[in-house]
Amino acid sequence: MQFKNLALAASVVATAAAAPAADSCAAPASSPSSTPAAGAPQYFGVIAIHSGSGVQNAGFSASKGSLIAGLQNKETSCQETSFYINDGVLNIYDDTARPQEIYVDRSGMGQGKIGYTVGVEPAPKNAERKGWTIKDGHLLFDGSSPIACPGSDGYSIWASAGVANPGGNSDCVGIAAHVVETKEPKPCWAN
Repeated sequence: MQFKNLALAASVVATAAAAPAADSCAAPASSPSSTPAAGAPQYFGVIAIHSGSGVQNAGFSASKGSLIAGLQNKETSCQETSFYINDGVLNIYDDTARPQEIYVDRSGMGQGKIGYTVGVEPAPKNAERKGWTIKDGHLLFDGSSPIACPGSDGYSIWASAGVANPGGNSDCVGIAAHVVETKEPKPCWAN
């Protein structure tokens, strides 16, 4: 089982490193306007780490307004999602002028919901955008690691908000969101 997980992780890393550039002649319109923190990659993929669980070594993807680890729906354009952080805001890489920004809702209603908006779409009422960092090779929101909850399309990713099984889920586990540098990010047009 462990060899299978290691092989999957190596495959994700190799895929991320080998992904073709969208357009090597022009800088992407949604690229970060500031330099990333020292030691942090400019563009990156994310792999869930929780030894002994089904989410171990599952890559993060954007799908249907949420982040999913180990996405089972192969029809999404964001099977391999690249991210970047700009001024504390986590973004989904896209090679158009349309921003795709991640938000977190840690209110009593949101319970740590992580979602994203596309273009000029506003974030939900209690959403927070700033607070994303990379520390020791892991993606954190407000200093905390995310939670992964099993579902039909993979594992939904939630921010830590003091709820063990947010959104009516069950069997959720805390994960380390390991960052894997992507030299040539693949554009994602999230749906």
